[in-house]
Amino acid sequence: MEYRKINESDIKKLLDIVGESNLIRKEQIEEDYAHDELQTVQAFPDVLVFAKDKYQISEIMKYANEAKIPVTVRGSGTGLVGSCVPIYGGILLDTTKMNRIIELDKVNMTLRVEPGVLAMDIYEYVEKEGLFYAPDPGEKSATIGGNIATNAGGMRATKYGITREWIRGLEVCLASGELVKFGTKVVKDSSGYSLKNLIIGSEGTLGIIVEATLKLIPLPKFDVSLLIPFKDRYSAIKAVPKVILANAIPTAVEFLEKESLRFSEEYLGKKIPNANYNAYLLLSYDGTTQEEIDHNVEVISDYCVNSLDALDVYLIDTDERKDSVWTARGAFLEAIKASTTEIDECDVVLPRAHITEFLDFTQSVSKELDLRIPYFGHAGDGNLHIYFCKDELTEKEWKEKLEIGFEKLYDKAFFFGGLVSGEHGIGYAKKQYLKKQIGPVQIELMKGIKKVFDPYNILNPGKII
Repeated sequence: MEYRKINESDIKKLLDIVGESNLIRKEQIEEDYAHDELQTVQAFPDVLVFAKDKYQISEIMKYANEAKIPVTVRGSGTGLVGSCVPIYGGILLDTTKMNRIIELDKVNMTLRVEPGVLAMDIYEYVEKEGLFYAPDPGEKSATIGGNIATNAGGMRATKYGITREWIRGLEVCLASGELVKFGTKVVKDSSGYSLKNLIIGSEGTLGIIVEATLKLIPLPKFDVSLLIPFKDRYSAIKAVPKVILANAIPTAVEFLEKESLRFSEEYLGKKIPNANYNAYLLLSYDGTTQEEIDHNVEVISDYCVNSLDALDVYLIDTDERKDSVWTARGAFLEAIKASTTEIDECDVVLPRAHITEFLDFTQSVSKELDLRIPYFGHAGDGNLHIYFCKDELTEKEWKEKLEIGFEKLYDKAFFFGGLVSGEHGIGYAKKQYLKKQIGPVQIELMKGIKKVFDPYNILNPGKII
């Protein structure tokens, strides 16, 4: 695919829209804007533009659509599959200056925000008001626009679901520059095709999110975590569906092994309490009363020890212990990155019944390729994060082993009824595996949708399909 390079006439037009302080020419753009957090996909834009409001985005898109200039949207750049990387150059449209919280509606229990608001700022804002936005992606410095564009998941998905379920409405700038609204504050909506849900998870390929209306619920006042050791991962994973079906719904169910905890301990420079077992489930529960929490702890503790072969149950009920354990869990990715020279990720999601078999297969691939492949995952929803580590391999060896390893793992995941991505999206890095998974009919349907929304293919071209 060929797009024309931006010229001085284009620069002048963009300057008229956003001003000199909000435009950076290619030769002055910092390298961070040429990749995302994982850095497996790299490309510089011709120009970096910071938008301050939706009207500027509308004017930019009207011009880009007419001039056939590609536009890639970027938030905090915390993605892992190259979604925000401008692989065809053109305009990189940064939305981080669009960071206003517009309206808190306590009657309808919604929050209206611009796309550049950070996830951590949303949590802080609503929780002060006794309200709760439940999606909990691992990277709290990500923007809400990025979370919606990738349909982000997170550790609380077992009880509360993923981002899609928490979006009441979106305002979107189409490729043509037209601003349209999909959905509103209402709870129910059976009004035609769900165009809102097409935008969620589309990674900036169908439209640019310029405003979002989020669903809120009352803030759970009490919470507790349980660290439950098992003799091995088979026992731990086998316990997951039974824990979920017990008479106490967990907020999160995380699977940990000794190796992952060791990476975190080394990275954080401190020991994790009770981290001397082979495998664990890390559970959390929340509720509106202490009695509810106490009941859940009693039910699950007795059940795990007496019926699920748990070796013990450790109550994580103080702020210090919670911070220690959940910080260690949250640091897994950074700890693994720090342990090697380069990583790439398989963000696979599986039916829970096949997690153990898949991890067995992962270990066999690791031995076969002589390649270090640590992993961890959200056991409650079957989403595993599997990391290939380059260590001291040459670039040629790394690329060859990476290709073979990905093919083997994704083929096995598809055999078990799994999917390419649980929460990080497809972007550029995982396109070939999505195509293999869903086949030509669905790919053509997606291309048709893309054509309707973006006839000239200028919105984040080269991603997903």
